[in-house]
Amino acid sequence: MLFHTWIFFIFFLIVYPVYLAIKDTRLAAPWLLLASYVFYAWWNPLYLILIVYSTLLDFWVVQRMEKSERKKLWLLFSVVNNLFLLGFFKYGGFVAENLNWLLEACSLGYRLPAPDVLLPVGISFYTFQSMSYTIDYYRGLIPREPSFIRFSTFVTFFPQLVAGPIERAKSLLPQFTVTPKIHKQDIADGLSLFIVGLFKKLAMADYLAMYVDPIYAVPGNHSGLTLFLATFAFGWQIYFDFSGYTDMARGIGRMMGYRLMLNFNNPYLATGLGDFWNRWHISLSTWFKDYVYIPLGGNRNGTAAMYRNVLLTMVISGLWHGAGWTFVIWGALHALGRVFTLRLERSPYYRDRVPKFLKQLFIFLFVTFTWIFFRATSLDDALLITGRIFTGSVADPRFPLAALAMIAALWTYAFLYESPYRFLIQNRPVKVFLVILMVLYIAVAAPSGEQAFIYFQF
Repeated sequence: MLFHTWIFFIFFLIVYPVYLAIKDTRLAAPWLLLASYVFYAWWNPLYLILIVYSTLLDFWVVQRMEKSERKKLWLLFSVVNNLFLLGFFKYGGFVAENLNWLLEACSLGYRLPAPDVLLPVGISFYTFQSMSYTIDYYRGLIPREPSFIRFSTFVTFFPQLVAGPIERAKSLLPQFTVTPKIHKQDIADGLSLFIVGLFKKLAMADYLAMYVDPIYAVPGNHSGLTLFLATFAFGWQIYFDFSGYTDMARGIGRMMGYRLMLNFNNPYLATGLGDFWNRWHISLSTWFKDYVYIPLGGNRNGTAAMYRNVLLTMVISGLWHGAGWTFVIWGALHALGRVFTLRLERSPYYRDRVPKFLKQLFIFLFVTFTWIFFRATSLDDALLITGRIFTGSVADPRFPLAALAMIAALWTYAFLYESPYRFLIQNRPVKVFLVILMVLYIAVAAPSGEQAFIYFQF
């Protein structure tokens, strides 16, 4: 069920009034859980079995932890279980493909059957969210949640179930233990957030997709300039698509009285790669920092160990995004970029003397370049695009000027937002005017269709 469809509109028109009527009673959490299960089952009812199984197991594991002296063994059981589910459904085909390549190279005459399974939507998100509960309990950061209904609602809360933000138990679970207070301002702010997200998705992401998708489908048919501009457009497409989803998720949550975490904070204004990852997909970045980078040793054991930990964390992050070597390379490029620029970013000259705009431009260009490996359908295509961008011919790219104008306008808005002139765009009349403008554009000029969100495939 997609946020930008009539089906979801009808779904929310049923769920929301009932929720408002019973939110002060014990029926609120069961109603939210039922709504979340219906929302998730809309794609494939069979995959409800997986999410119920994962929820039951982690809830039970923490119960066992509370009574056991072998807490680490129970934690290991939970982590292995979650990673096995994720690995089988997401990486089974990738592993089989690479093992078959190895078997063929060794002339063994045997091929492993690739698992023919459909990737359950959102599995990367809800497994990480559920797993963080068991880890945080083991670390003594949160108490055990006594209510299975509340815990299940935390794991499956429909606004952020399938594409985040990945919430932590210490932040979201306590919100289900009290009656949420919903004020008029919550409804107004939530609706505004939803409209902004809808605009990002329909007016920007889906519009840019009409230019990007045909070019990346057959990159060999296009010039270097066209491929460069398609990559530039994809950088904005994925930002508008993913941040649009999280804006809508946060808006729905806000209207229901729940505060979901900020997941994007003007990432294309970052002045360093560390700064970029503090602004892009914040819930995932902090998840990997807390549960991968720091347990590996973080920066506690010297420079060489820190670089190793950065490399491992970013490669694992790349693999989380997709089962393919292109994603591994994407993660490795970010890791290498971080390693090679870390000392530079900390130097007084770079920090104080290099103009901020030049630092932002450098990071934007680097991140845009790495998107090639994220978006390309194969490693061969990624290498072809990379080579052609730097050596290929120049031809009319036919880039839509309307898209360029909107990107420029929204980029300017972001610059103003982080400047001393922020007050110009933050007063109420301007905000109301912009929301009305977005609604009118969506109604009149936004592309039709029900294109899924990019991160649903992860």
